[in-house]
Amino acid sequence: MAGGERVARLMRQLASAACRCPAHSQAYSHSYNRASAGEAHVCDRKTDYAFEMACSNIRFGAGVTREIGMDLQNMGARNVCLMTDRTLSQLPPVAAVLDSLIKHGVKHKLYEDVRVEPTDKSFKAAIDFAKKGHFDVYVAVGGGSVIDTCKAANLYASHPEAEFLDFVNAPIGKGKPITATLKPLIAVPTTAGTGSETTGVAIFDLEDMKAKTGIANRALKPTLGMVDPLHTLHMPSRVAANSGFDVLCHALESFTALPYNLRSPCPPNPISRPAYQGSNPISDVWAKHALRIVAKYLKRAVRDAGDVEARSSMHLASVFAGIGFGNAGVHLCHGMSYPIAGNVKTHRAKGYNVEHPIVPHGLSVVLTSPAVFEFTANMCPERHLEAAQILGTDVSNVKKDDAGRVLADTLRAFLYDLEVEDGLSAIGYTKEDIPSLVKGTIPQERVTKLSPRAHTEEDLTGLFAASMKLY
Repeated sequence: MAGGERVARLMRQLASAACRCPAHSQAYSHSYNRASAGEAHVCDRKTDYAFEMACSNIRFGAGVTREIGMDLQNMGARNVCLMTDRTLSQLPPVAAVLDSLIKHGVKHKLYEDVRVEPTDKSFKAAIDFAKKGHFDVYVAVGGGSVIDTCKAANLYASHPEAEFLDFVNAPIGKGKPITATLKPLIAVPTTAGTGSETTGVAIFDLEDMKAKTGIANRALKPTLGMVDPLHTLHMPSRVAANSGFDVLCHALESFTALPYNLRSPCPPNPISRPAYQGSNPISDVWAKHALRIVAKYLKRAVRDAGDVEARSSMHLASVFAGIGFGNAGVHLCHGMSYPIAGNVKTHRAKGYNVEHPIVPHGLSVVLTSPAVFEFTANMCPERHLEAAQILGTDVSNVKKDDAGRVLADTLRAFLYDLEVEDGLSAIGYTKEDIPSLVKGTIPQERVTKLSPRAHTEEDLTGLFAASMKLY
C-alpha cells in the first residue's frame, strides 16, 4: 500500500508540474485518473486516454553499412529487394550496400526507378516489381522518397488482393487496418530529414488531386534503420538545407501538437489508435532534443559538406525528430505543404537531379512555418516560447501574448540566414492559387486535426496569404 501511495503521489507531482497552457492544460493526467478508477480499458469517453510509442530499431555509426550483408545472412534472407533511385544508384551509399551483399553471398534484385517525391503512379510501379519478385526481405537506400516507396511495395506485396486506396489515409482513401505480417525492411537513409527510417508513414503525391497524402500505420515501420552518417556527406548544400527544415518542422509541430488525451475519437479497439496520436511526454523529449541539434548544427551542415560532426549530428537529429513526430504527429505546416508540393508549376529546386518540377518536401513545409506558429501560439504560448528559446532567442522578458510573433521572427531570421526562397511567391505561386492550395489542405485531416488551434477555410486562406512573402 505504501508503495502504491508513493506512485500516486509521484503522478500527482508530475501532473502539477506539467504545462499550464490552454491546449495542454489538462496535462497528461487523464490517462492516470481513468486508470486509477479502473476504467482505462473501457473507452467510454470522447477523447483518447492512452498513447503508444513505436519506432524502428536504430543502428548508428560511421561505416555501419558494411554490416548489412551479415544482417541479411542472420535473417536467413534468400531473395532481397534493394530499392533506390537512379541518382543514388551511381553513388557510394548504394555501392557500399551492394558490396556487402555480394561479399556475404546475399541474392538480390535492384530496383532503381524510385521517383524523387513519389506519386501514386511511381508507388504502383514499385509495387508491381515487388509482387513479381516474391521477396522475403526489403532494403531501401535513399531519402524519404526511397524508404516510403519501399514501405508501400512491402505493404501491397504482403496484401496482393488489396486495392491501392485500401490503406491510404481517410478521407482520401479507406484507411483500412493492416492485417498481414509484412516482410522485414532495412532502411539506409542518405539524407538527414524525413526520419522515415523510424516511422510507419509513407507519403506520396496523388496526381489526380494534385496533393500529397499517405499511408500511416505502425506495421510499416522498418525493422532496422541503419544510420550511417558517412552517407550524408554526399548531399548537396540545398538538399542538406531542405532536409534539415523537415527535421525543424517535425520537432516544432510534434512539440506543439494537440495533446494525445484531447484527441478524438477515442479508439474502440487499440488497432484503431492512429500512428499520429498527439503530443505526449515521450515525444516531447525527442522533439526538444532534435530542436537543440538543429539550432547548433544545421547552418554548419549546410555551409560545409565536409563538416562530419555537423552532418552526423543532423543525421541523428532526423532520427530523434522521427521518433517524436512518428508517434505525436505533425499538424498545419505539413498539412499545408502537401498541396504546395503537389501543385508545383515550374519550380526546379537547386541540388536535385530530377527531370520534373519539384518543391522539395522540407522547403514546402518550412515556407509556412512563421505564419503557422504565429497562428497556433495563443493555445500553448509556453511551448512556442520554449521552442524560440531553444532556437537561440532570448525570451526572458517576452509576454505570452507575443509568443507567436517571437517564434515567427526567430524562424524568419533562421531561414534568411540559410538563403531560403522568399515565400510561396518565390516558388511560383500567386494569390490566385490560394483557393486551390486551401482545397488541397482540407483533406489532410490526419495531420491538420492535430493543430492545437482549430481552424477554418478562412484561416487557411489567411495562412497561405501570409506565407507568400517571408521577409
